[in-house]
Amino acid sequence: MKLPSLSRPSLLRRAEPVDKRRGLVERYVDSVTGRTGGNSFVTKSLRKVFPSHFSFLWGELALYSFIVLLVTGTYLTLFYQGSQEVRTYTGSYEALQGQEVSAAFDSVMRISHDVKGGLLIRQMHHWSALLFMGAIALHMARVFFTGAFRRPRDLNWTIGLTLLVLSLAAGFTGYSLPDDLLSGTGLRITNGIILAIPFVGERLAYLVFGGEWPGTDIIGRLYPVHILLIPAAIVGLLTVHLGLVWHQKHTQFRGPGRTESNVVGERVWPSFAMKSIGLLFLTAGVLTAMGAIFEINPVWLYGPYDTAAATSLAQPDWYIGFLEGSVRLVPPWEIRIGGYVVNTLVFSGILIPSIIFGGLYLTPTLERRLTRDTDDHHLLDRPRDAPNRTAIGAASITFVAILFLGGAQDVVARTIDISVGHVTSVLQFGLLLAPPIAFVVTRWVCVSLRDRPGPERTERRVPIERGADGGYHIPHDQIEDWMVAGGAAPGHFDTISPRETVRSGRAETDDDDQELDAEADADADADAGERDEVVR
Repeated sequence: MKLPSLSRPSLLRRAEPVDKRRGLVERYVDSVTGRTGGNSFVTKSLRKVFPSHFSFLWGELALYSFIVLLVTGTYLTLFYQGSQEVRTYTGSYEALQGQEVSAAFDSVMRISHDVKGGLLIRQMHHWSALLFMGAIALHMARVFFTGAFRRPRDLNWTIGLTLLVLSLAAGFTGYSLPDDLLSGTGLRITNGIILAIPFVGERLAYLVFGGEWPGTDIIGRLYPVHILLIPAAIVGLLTVHLGLVWHQKHTQFRGPGRTESNVVGERVWPSFAMKSIGLLFLTAGVLTAMGAIFEINPVWLYGPYDTAAATSLAQPDWYIGFLEGSVRLVPPWEIRIGGYVVNTLVFSGILIPSIIFGGLYLTPTLERRLTRDTDDHHLLDRPRDAPNRTAIGAASITFVAILFLGGAQDVVARTIDISVGHVTSVLQFGLLLAPPIAFVVTRWVCVSLRDRPGPERTERRVPIERGADGGYHIPHDQIEDWMVAGGAAPGHFDTISPRETVRSGRAETDDDDQELDAEADADADADAGERDEVVR
């Protein structure tokens, strides 16, 4: 059905005062869309629909943690000095006064004890880095287990995984900058892994560290990489990542009224935006509280790095734990290829991480080859509906979890009062046996859950209100919307293909006159209490 042309009465109707019962935000949006035109970028952006589910917030949590990282990191940059120049410590921490320290360590001590608010900002920066990595890991897990990496989002999976790798690099470089005994021990392990690379290892280590260990340039080189190169790469890829999400539309879980060709959810403004802004402030508030209450990385207890010393029970940040565990759990194997020796550090520090991330990068291709599914997918799978994929994911997580425990095998041994050798042996056997067991058990559980009969529906189709008499009922203004949408959960619809507008039980197909369509939509939105549902 063609939309009616906009006549003079229509324009006069739009000029009438907006119903005062409408909220201030709604009236403001109507005002903006009325001035920019129904077909403008602003109007389309404000009307864009995003599905509502708690698991979709992991990506937003990572984004807002990154914002806190940028703000706090900028503040720390004003006081940090990335240099290994030797100087005598004269700060306010009496236990270290008179000792020779590097300029980097001295500046970190000054930030922690002499700069107003320095310790708070530094600990906020560290906590936000840990939260950032955790949110990315959960976000990637959600994408994997629900099949959101399939066409047409396989490119975005690659971009997101590259963001994870860059985040690991940012965390490692930032962890190394204080030049204390803990971070120095981590750099020493890195130097050993680089040296173990056949043929080029020694030359590469000399180039990176500026000479034999500990070198003179590594801190000065890591500093610009940490504050400039990696953040710039993350911002660039993050922009592309979010742009693709915006263009391709967000995936959604299966449910009433949801198909491969529509998106059911909330408008960007005001509903979705208000929730998202609230999450931003909540994230910043929680990280501020954690920085103020919970001590983290007290470099003054470790002291400056000393090549002749090593910390007891030293552990890296959690996101590097799998690499630390790989170094500790892989047996001391050594083979010769030609005239070169390939020792255990090549297997543990290079080969195993390469297999892990290589498998992640190949996930869309392997899924497509094994399932022979080359279609585009906009609806998400429940994990139980893809038992093989879910079982592989569970086995992989089990493997990485054991590596993570291996990175703290000395702490585990001390905690349960067992020798380190016994703990290491148990974890080595677990590394071989636990992943296959996890695969078999997870697949059996998924198949059992998938094949059992379920309820007709698992979500409420309309809101339920409680009356003054204590009873519950369906609001009258929701019944018609529910029937028109075919039983869908109340909300908005967004489209990728040419759309239809549902009004008063009729589906009106857009004609070629986009301006008329946009103006008609704006007219409908201005009516008090009316909900537009745009069907893709």
